[in-house]
Amino acid sequence: MLREKIFQTLLKISAILCGGIVIFIALFIALESIPFFRSTPIYRLITDQSWHPTEQLFNLAPMLWGSIYAVSLAILIAVPIGILVAIYIQFYAQSLIQSLVLQIVQILSGVPSVVFGLWGLVVLSPLIAQISGPGTSLLAGGIMLSIIVLPLIVIITNAQIEQFEEDYIKSALALGMSRQSIIIRVILPGISSGLYAGISLQIGRALGETMVVLMVCGNVVQAPLNPFEPVRALTANIALEMAYALGDHRSALFVSGLLLLLLVSAISMAQTKNRTIAYV
Repeated sequence: MLREKIFQTLLKISAILCGGIVIFIALFIALESIPFFRSTPIYRLITDQSWHPTEQLFNLAPMLWGSIYAVSLAILIAVPIGILVAIYIQFYAQSLIQSLVLQIVQILSGVPSVVFGLWGLVVLSPLIAQISGPGTSLLAGGIMLSIIVLPLIVIITNAQIEQFEEDYIKSALALGMSRQSIIIRVILPGISSGLYAGISLQIGRALGETMVVLMVCGNVVQAPLNPFEPVRALTANIALEMAYALGDHRSALFVSGLLLLLLVSAISMAQTKNRTIAYV
């Protein structure tokens, strides 16, 4: 009994500590944002002419759209590829190839983002520049973010397929369904809830990525009209300007962080709601 109580106490302390860290960070960012809201109406974050903090212009909209566009492009690229790779590993690859592909994916998931950013800057951006624009662009950022989130999408999808009930597959085989039909009509709908949760986590990770978007997106504050134009993400803006920001400028950067935190929280709550509905 004593061991059980000690174990439960440790679990409670760990849970409280984990939640407390998140709350502390959120409160700190919110408190640092208050000076901006005291001196500047919130609507100016989207109505000011541009982002020039030294001139008291604080339009965050172009950088917010830059982040959303880059993450959306990354998810559109990474999710289909990740799901197809996981399906290949589970149902079509031979055991030796399956092991090799999984090892490559696991190695890829551990590569530091700055390494991806360096490769994107030196290799990918010049290739894009041969097609259109300066090379460092929204397209480059989306592709590099997709490479970052792709391994974990593969791992999550693979794990979901492994945990799928074999009885359903056997029943589908007994009905004469082909392997392709079983994958499309039975397995993918069956793992959709867990897959959605994993994708939501990767959206949050991509939104918070800094080094890659800093190195390959071009860092021009504008709403892009096409994927070949340079953009600046909110995370890159914080990294570039926090070192010398003062006063309202510094507080506005914390507002950027608060905005990112709210976006990630909204995605997380949507994921939780979706899983709750699925279980019901």
